[in-house]
Amino acid sequence: MKINVNYHSSIQIGDIYIDPFKIIKNINNASYIFITHSHYDHYSKEDINKVINDKTIVVCSKDVYEDFKNYYKNKVVVAEPNKKYNINGLTFETFPSYNISKKFHPKSNNWVGYIISVNNEKYCIIGDSDLTDEVKGVKCDVLFVPIGGTYTMNAIEASKLANIIKPNLVVPVHYNGIIGNKEDEKVFISNLNNIKYQLFL
Repeated sequence: MKINVNYHSSIQIGDIYIDPFKIIKNINNASYIFITHSHYDHYSKEDINKVINDKTIVVCSKDVYEDFKNYYKNKVVVAEPNKKYNINGLTFETFPSYNISKKFHPKSNNWVGYIISVNNEKYCIIGDSDLTDEVKGVKCDVLFVPIGGTYTMNAIEASKLANIIKPNLVVPVHYNGIIGNKEDEKVFISNLNNIKYQLFL
């Protein structure tokens, strides 16, 4: 499955979009849109408008839904942490995505990360999380992990997580835009233990 990171944490897996942000032009080809939480760089109606169509199914946290329903008539699945779902044949599971010692992403908000199964491959989007016990327990083939620090885990913590999970491929996100830079990328790569990585940012 073709993957891409458009900007920051704006991820694409085929025609599945996660947290679309800074989309350059109208494409409107999304079969599914997944939103991890309601911060502007993850839930952007301007960018959703560039990928959504009448048949797009949206998966999001409850707080996103409460706003989303005022603007769109699409089918929406409200995702809660630690659940498994099957939506029109697409299976995915969730886990809590939160900060341990920062105030930006409290666990009580029930924001989520996703493990999406496509063509017998599991794609994990960590979301804006620290290095928690929950993310350490993730099993996946492709891991999208934040490395920029400040609002999420930093590059060293992210590499530690990748070394624990041991995916077939790891993709660093959430840097070289709003927060983080190419130095974080270097630190992340240098601390990986023989894990294949792919860079987009």
